[in-house]
Amino acid sequence: MKPNKIYFPLFLSAAVALGLLLGSKLSTFSDYQSNNKKAKLNRLIDLIDRDYVDDINTDSIVDLTVNKILENLDPHSVYIDPKEMVAVNESMRGDFVGIGVNFYMYHDTVAVIKPVKEGPSEKAGIKAGDRILAAGDYTLYGKNLPNDSLFGKLKGPEGSAVNLTIYRKTEKKEFKVKVLRDIIPLKSVDISFMTDNLTGYIKINRFSETTYREFHNALLKLKAQGMTRLMIDLRGNGGGYLEMAVAIADDLLPKGDVIVKVKNKKGKVDTTFATEKGEFETGELYILIDENSASASEILAGAIQDNDRGTIVGRRSFGKGLVQREMPLGDGSAVRLTVARYYTPSGRSIQKPYGDKGEGYFNEFEKRFANGELYEADSIKVADSLKYRTKEGRTVYGGGGIIPDVFVPFEANHGEEATIMVMQSGLVNYFAFEQIDKSRNYFDQLNLTELKEEIFSDEKYLDEFKKYISGSGILLSFHQKDKILTYLYAEFVRQLKTDLDYYKILLQQDNMAQKVLSLEK
Repeated sequence: MKPNKIYFPLFLSAAVALGLLLGSKLSTFSDYQSNNKKAKLNRLIDLIDRDYVDDINTDSIVDLTVNKILENLDPHSVYIDPKEMVAVNESMRGDFVGIGVNFYMYHDTVAVIKPVKEGPSEKAGIKAGDRILAAGDYTLYGKNLPNDSLFGKLKGPEGSAVNLTIYRKTEKKEFKVKVLRDIIPLKSVDISFMTDNLTGYIKINRFSETTYREFHNALLKLKAQGMTRLMIDLRGNGGGYLEMAVAIADDLLPKGDVIVKVKNKKGKVDTTFATEKGEFETGELYILIDENSASASEILAGAIQDNDRGTIVGRRSFGKGLVQREMPLGDGSAVRLTVARYYTPSGRSIQKPYGDKGEGYFNEFEKRFANGELYEADSIKVADSLKYRTKEGRTVYGGGGIIPDVFVPFEANHGEEATIMVMQSGLVNYFAFEQIDKSRNYFDQLNLTELKEEIFSDEKYLDEFKKYISGSGILLSFHQKDKILTYLYAEFVRQLKTDLDYYKILLQQDNMAQKVLSLEK
């Protein structure tokens, strides 16, 4: 028997009220469970604080607990302690306030490698090779200062003054100088220049708050110089802000092309499309990637590849397809928590498996060396079940990084990988500094041609470098003599001349860059 229409509103009201009541009870039960878990942790910390027999730092216990919880998630959900957060924030903000010098600790003394161009120290007259002996009354030499203590003496509020005691070895004199601290940019675009009359090159080291502005300015300058072909170098770029990669992709893709899709826990998908604002939508485009190109680098490379906008050159990228959000914990620390997955325009997830969440997950070089894919494209493992199509119907694969369109093997021969890795490390910087420091007045007067002749003319510097490396406990093959000398020459040039000169030298022997130049139409 059907209910009378007169009573229907009463039935409906009763059903709604019952639903609200049940929902409230379920919500209360869920909140109770959540609060009960929190209360359990809080009670344990309180018990240790109050009753544990020995004195103990409960802050360290909390940090350990947070890390243990995050270990059960993915490898990119991490805890960042307050000290780390300062450095992370500066790096991602793209600047800090300081005196503006590149330095390292040389025989327990702060040695200036080079002052930042037009920075506070250069304006105050500090030069490469100077030693900073003291900041105010605080001595900076003859003690093993941790970096955070050292930075604390040299950094400070914008516009504040610090009186430095300097020793200039070239003139054998000690003097004091007043330096006014200022904002020092941390560039995310290392360099941009024309490699020939038509080809521009832009090297991006990370995606920070300033990256798109830096990239856009570089792009406009190169276009003004007649650029019709562009190389964007993302090798070694571990990522950063997704928004910066999207903004750069928007400059390169025509209106309406999909840049990236982001899917959250609830299954909601946000799709980002290119707008009409692009500055370089039709010229030849090449993206350089390697096994250390990750996250935002892969978003940019994937957007270009899936839209058939350009050519991806190099080796398979890292394989990070997870999106993190940084969440402050109230004491200066933060948790970087994975909150979504991203997908390339064709629908690919390029996140590699993360059953191994330890060092093995992050150390891609060793694994790829072992399976042979650093040298042979055929050694790259792909799953036919993860096959996708680009805009023009080309086959691409998901499941672990961006596979390049044009493969370029690792530049060293088998058995000599360590040599190239050392040549790209900070050891070369230190060696060059020490050699220059012995005769700085002599090196300062050499032009590029004379400096090259100095390094290549005999095996003096090669022999010195061999001694330096062996003294560090490292055994290397020196079969690639010319390549090693080129790296040494380039580093001497970087410290004595400019970053532009440095990159121009290295790009001449860079296999990926030379491959791009050979592909030009």
